[in-house]
Amino acid sequence: MIFEHEIPSGSRLYFGQSARIKREIESIASETLYGLGFEEIVTPLFSYHQHECFDDQKPLVRLNDEENHEVTLRADSTADVVRIVTKRLGRSTESKKWFYIQPTVTFPTKEQYQIGAEVIDGTFEKIAKTTTTLLAQIGAEPVMQIANIRIPHLLNEKYGLSLDVLKSMNIEQIMAADLPWIEQLVRINSVNDLNDLSAFPDDIKAELEKIKEATQKVAYSNMVISPLYYAKMRYYDSLTFRMFENNSLLAMGGIYTIDGVEAAGFALYTDECISKKMNRG
Repeated sequence: MIFEHEIPSGSRLYFGQSARIKREIESIASETLYGLGFEEIVTPLFSYHQHECFDDQKPLVRLNDEENHEVTLRADSTADVVRIVTKRLGRSTESKKWFYIQPTVTFPTKEQYQIGAEVIDGTFEKIAKTTTTLLAQIGAEPVMQIANIRIPHLLNEKYGLSLDVLKSMNIEQIMAADLPWIEQLVRINSVNDLNDLSAFPDDIKAELEKIKEATQKVAYSNMVISPLYYAKMRYYDSLTFRMFENNSLLAMGGIYTIDGVEAAGFALYTDECISKKMNRG
């Protein structure tokens, strides 16, 4: 029996103090992003093309429109924002900087509130700085983890390391690779570890240099480097960052390409930020 007051697992309920904190975070975010020159966009909850963003389409909640074409509930905002801005709005707007405050919905009943921003032709450094500015405004100073998704792909394509091994961070198997520089790569953790990259082959070195340059431009005080980090991240294939407080992921972003459009963006996970502020209180 399902009682009238029950809510589905994975859905969100905010009331009283938590609802007030949610509203405060969203208000601070909108004021901050407007002040940085962003325009707001609210994309439809229903989408025809969400399936193109997911290798595994199980997370999509599916319905049908009046012509019986399949639509899905919004499970990802980034792709829709980029496609709508570049293909639907087109010449009707000159803005390349957009933010959104809206939830995503994934199967079976998971809701996730997000504050995000996308910058057409944007840079990693600027979007990372925007994220740290926004988090500082809501009273969070998390660790920034910088990675480069291209490095795991190179290790897989040219040096025989399985992406599954990298994804699971099986250090024993990684260290077993017959590569004279693999131990030094595994040990990279801080910005200072990027000072001497002479031991690495040119292709790996070039991608590590991108991380090094990004750290210098972002100049965030609490930063760790994770050159072996790998996850199947939709449309991200180069520099990425994640923002952690303890074990909670508060935000993530980076540079990416969607339908030939190069952009930079981030998503701040509002639910985690609410939880952190509630716990501090």
